[in-house]
Amino acid sequence: MNLPITEAEFSDSAVLGAPEDIARSPWVVLKFGGTSVSSAESWATIAGLVRNRLSAELKPVVVHSALQGVSNKLLAALQAAAAGERTGLVAEIREQHYELARQLGVDGPALLNETLHELEQLIAGVRLVREVSVRVHVRIMALGELMATRLGAEYLDKVGIPVEWLDARDLLTSVSSSGGGQRSRDYLSAKCASFADAVMQERLAASGKVILTQGFIARNEWGETVILGRGGSDTSAAYFAGRLAARRLEIWTDVPGMFTANPRVVPSARLLLSLHFDEAQELASAGSSVLHPRCLSPVRDFGIPLFIRCTTQPDIAGTVVSAVTEEVEPQVKGICLRNGLTLISMDTVGMWHEVGFLARAFTVFSEHGVSVDLVSTSETNVTVSIDTADGMLAPDTERALLADLAPLCRARTITDCSAVSLVGRKIRTIVPRLAPALEVFEEEKIHLMSQAANDLNLSFVVDQGQGPKLVRKLHASIIGKAGGSPAFGPSWERLQHGDEPVVLAQDLWWVKKRDRLLEVAHEQPNAYVYDRDSVREAARRLLDLGSVDRVLYAVKANFNAELLRTLAGEGVDFECVSPGEVEWLERCIDGLDRGRILFTPNFAPRQEYAWAIDKGLLVTLDNLFPLQAWPELFEGVELFIRIDPGHGRGHHENVKTA
Repeated sequence: MNLPITEAEFSDSAVLGAPEDIARSPWVVLKFGGTSVSSAESWATIAGLVRNRLSAELKPVVVHSALQGVSNKLLAALQAAAAGERTGLVAEIREQHYELARQLGVDGPALLNETLHELEQLIAGVRLVREVSVRVHVRIMALGELMATRLGAEYLDKVGIPVEWLDARDLLTSVSSSGGGQRSRDYLSAKCASFADAVMQERLAASGKVILTQGFIARNEWGETVILGRGGSDTSAAYFAGRLAARRLEIWTDVPGMFTANPRVVPSARLLLSLHFDEAQELASAGSSVLHPRCLSPVRDFGIPLFIRCTTQPDIAGTVVSAVTEEVEPQVKGICLRNGLTLISMDTVGMWHEVGFLARAFTVFSEHGVSVDLVSTSETNVTVSIDTADGMLAPDTERALLADLAPLCRARTITDCSAVSLVGRKIRTIVPRLAPALEVFEEEKIHLMSQAANDLNLSFVVDQGQGPKLVRKLHASIIGKAGGSPAFGPSWERLQHGDEPVVLAQDLWWVKKRDRLLEVAHEQPNAYVYDRDSVREAARRLLDLGSVDRVLYAVKANFNAELLRTLAGEGVDFECVSPGEVEWLERCIDGLDRGRILFTPNFAPRQEYAWAIDKGLLVTLDNLFPLQAWPELFEGVELFIRIDPGHGRGHHENVKTA
């Protein structure tokens, strides 16, 4: 286990732009995500961090999530029950908590049986009526945090840390939205007021113990349970930090900070060492999954620095988000991808020079409780994006929305979209420098482009399947060329694997045949050398692919006679682009079946096609002209036809193959 970082690493709050009263505050809020509270090893790290804060005479408030995967299991169990189905998910949830309790040395059944019984009863009720109300939905989803924090509080008490477990619903009250369309959102994605709360500060200080409570949950003004949306534990922690006027907020998660891209998509993504609140807000809103977008507003309002650290790698410095950063030059800080977008495209010539069209259109969205993210306008069209990843645009809401827009315009939806966003500072001033990188969009259909009014974001909405590819290309051409910018730390790859040299496999052919290669080099200082065994092995691997019917070798790649005979012996077929290649192939390989040759000329004359057909070769057409000009030549002939899908890459900017 890594040793927890020391308090000294957090001490220089004044440099980070925190107000003086914040810098002197005794409160520190530590939030731990699901992966950070799901093992005994992680809890040992948490205990060390809490002791460290206590030794610095701080007052820690621990806020944490449900165990890893439990929220997803609760949701799946709820959906199955609504369909009248029985699953073993509740049993899995019970055993997951009991197993962690055993690892922690606490009594799981005594702590959790009452809550687990409530879960079983609620699920049984949903299965009975085959319907789930929003109130039951949030009650079930809240149980994950309530159970996990019971185990955490008991463990900290067991290892000698005085702790008081508090129900977050007794501390946070949500604020109701105006308008009937917001009713469901008030339960599923509730918001709380952010203010310095002297009453809460006095109440928690009177305890004299470490406070441990839940993220994700609160109560509304009628005393009903509400949840803050998926990832809402970050927001809960930020609310507590704001109300306590905390010295800082620490978000402990499974990654060591915010990165220039999602490391799962771009392993070379760089750690962002410091960010301004505005930049972090844009990154979170644009798709960075490290922080919930709504968690930044409470700490930004009070100037509370936010530290993002990794529970399993506490020695890594992570990311600091504050009101001051050292990097102020125009620069792209991140390439973000946000999936699950739906576009609403509104067309009408009536909006041209018409006063109030946008006001009336957006009133319709407001009445249905639909939040708009990106907006793009022209003389006759307005297109907006809606984040539907969390199911916030129900089918009935979508139908009603389109129906109410119909009197104003012709509205249609474009589903399964992704937003690719360039996030940074002063984006407008560096657009000319970004122009070469933006060539990656040349082959993709852009449904919407939006440049943020705060000059921190330039977003492109494309089909969802294209997003990861575009992010990788943009990151390589923009971030990859940024070099040693002080904003960037080490890459994800370096953090995960260190700087240890890579040991080459000992079975590489040129290692095994080192002596023979040295002999060749002595005999012929200039030579290309191919290893027949390696060629055969590569051919066999390709031929063993179950999803491929035939493997063909392009003769133009290397026409060495021995190489061609070796491939033919393994069962590889051939592609030729000229009569000369076909004739050479036949001279090299006696008795070669012409059915194993695919003839793929480029813009060939009629006589070459006629020659190939007479020889019984399979023929590829790379354009439609031969069919239009000489249809009689190809009558009754089976052909391969090359189709241009509209995108691709090649060895030159004017060559594109797909």
